[in-house]
Amino acid sequence: MSTTTKRNYRATFILDNRGKEDSVDRIVEGVKKDIVSVEGEVGLVENIGRRDFIRVTDRKFPGAAYVQIAFAAPATAPAKLKERLRLNQSIYRTFLQSA
Repeated sequence: MSTTTKRNYRATFILDNRGKEDSVDRIVEGVKKDIVSVEGEVGLVENIGRRDFIRVTDRKFPGAAYVQIAFAAPATAPAKLKERLRLNQSIYRTFLQSA
């Protein structure tokens, strides 16, 4: 048995639920499942709320909901997680930091 050391991360997600019936909570539950699928352990989930963008790239999308999730995972997990979330249309942006 090999023991992998887990590192602590904090991820900030900008959610895009325009034209969808998915609530923010349902999208967050999907993201938590993705974190677990890359061998992560989900910690604190904080819904920051809706914020307006400083630089608006699309007039029809001036702001979105922000969510922060703290999790512990192996060093390879952030790259795998970003790749999984790249295909998710409900995630507008993803920011990962080592905590």
